[in-house]
Amino acid sequence: MLARTRFMLVLVVGALLALLSFSLQYLHLIPTNPVAEQMSLGKSRKRVNPVLHTDAPAPDPIRDSHRYCNYPNLTEHGWEGHSPADYRLLSVHVMIRHGDRFPLYSIPKTKKPAIDCVLSDKRKPSHPLLGSFISHMALGGRGHWDASLGYLPRLPNHSTCEMGELTQTGVVQHLKNGDHLRQAYIKRHNLLTADWSPRQLWVETTGKSRTLQSGLAFLFGFLPRFDWSRVTVRQQWSTLFCGSSCDCPARNRFLEQEQRRQYRQRTADTELERTYVTMAKTLGVATKILRAANPVDALLCHFCHGLAFPCTNTRTTSNVPDEGACLTLQHFAVIRRQQKDDELERREAGLYRRYAVLAAHPYLNRTATRMERIARASQTRRGTEEVVFALASAHDVTMAPLLGALGLERAGFPKFAARLVFELWNGPEAKDGDRKRGQWLKNMFIRVLYNGEDLTFDTSFCREHNRHSAQPLCPLGNFMSFVRNDMFNIVNATSYKQACHQTVL
Repeated sequence: MLARTRFMLVLVVGALLALLSFSLQYLHLIPTNPVAEQMSLGKSRKRVNPVLHTDAPAPDPIRDSHRYCNYPNLTEHGWEGHSPADYRLLSVHVMIRHGDRFPLYSIPKTKKPAIDCVLSDKRKPSHPLLGSFISHMALGGRGHWDASLGYLPRLPNHSTCEMGELTQTGVVQHLKNGDHLRQAYIKRHNLLTADWSPRQLWVETTGKSRTLQSGLAFLFGFLPRFDWSRVTVRQQWSTLFCGSSCDCPARNRFLEQEQRRQYRQRTADTELERTYVTMAKTLGVATKILRAANPVDALLCHFCHGLAFPCTNTRTTSNVPDEGACLTLQHFAVIRRQQKDDELERREAGLYRRYAVLAAHPYLNRTATRMERIARASQTRRGTEEVVFALASAHDVTMAPLLGALGLERAGFPKFAARLVFELWNGPEAKDGDRKRGQWLKNMFIRVLYNGEDLTFDTSFCREHNRHSAQPLCPLGNFMSFVRNDMFNIVNATSYKQACHQTVL
């Protein structure tokens, strides 16, 4: 009888413990083996890299501004060059935004930021390559330039920076970018050897000194051996890098509609309007004059360089600065907050996406054509004469529509020295029969990375592939179809020419 009682007691206690354990797990008080869950998800997706991005935190204009500054003292990380072991890298196509620059606008009645734009490897921020970079740029006459680029300075060279001039910070940012990609592509994949051919390198820039100098800094950090005699720098006359395909009336109309939306959004923001009124009163100027001076451009420069925000030269009768005569971090935060709000509304309105598709198509089409040519040449063993590394040194107004056209608007506005990378990969060797039947394209793949983060499966052309296929990389054919046809669906057209010249409703 006693044994039976003990047995019943054990059963009751066991049942209670089981019920308690189940309840705790159900309420998430005990972890349910998250490592096993992550491994399971990784296998089902067959991703080359882990997903680096997570749900966006609550908007914070100050934290976002720190990211925008892109301080070069931070360690550079990125997933460039990573792939399954049996894939071969064929080519890399990079677009960069120029590095940190002096403001393009000045704030009325304030002094310009005191920043020295003469490079010195004795001043911070610096880089191990900075001294040799300065020396090599003095030999730039040995390079090959489009005529108008030959007149631009190859180094920032003013003791007091001029408007829009690249700063030493901007140079260091791109020396780091280039060095980082050299580790990824030269050392890991031997993309270019020390005796690289001039035909293997394509470099283009706009006619601004800041983009030219950013591109040269990047190349100096990237190339296994920097040799002026093998470098040719070409000019893009439009910031959209549209080459001979810039005539697009519909693109301009979409941009005008988007600018009107932006204006309505700004004027409806009462906190922003109060801030502009307060700032204008502080400086002693009309609100419309301050707004036209785009004060956030200069304030960003002060913020990124750790300088006090500007004050007016106005003094009271006691010769003591007026307490209200300085702009503040709070003023700056309100303007940056409105810019982030505008980015969200821009995505929801959809006008910018239509503009972006037409603005970015010429560059994307040239990239797709170059990739196709390289892929074909690799099958006939003549790939050594093709471009294996292409660099476009551009602006935020170049890169932002490119991100939008790819469906990557959530990636954020391009920071200083942002980089967007397209990698072309050859998969495991195809069978000879497939090659003869012209099935070579099935063995070619593309990756898209933004500031080192693999966003391939967030792009418009590869979202569905990621969801339904076990292939670890995105087929190049997806990208080709997108650029030559699918991307025009949003503007109800089937080609760039039709989209550009149809009537915009």
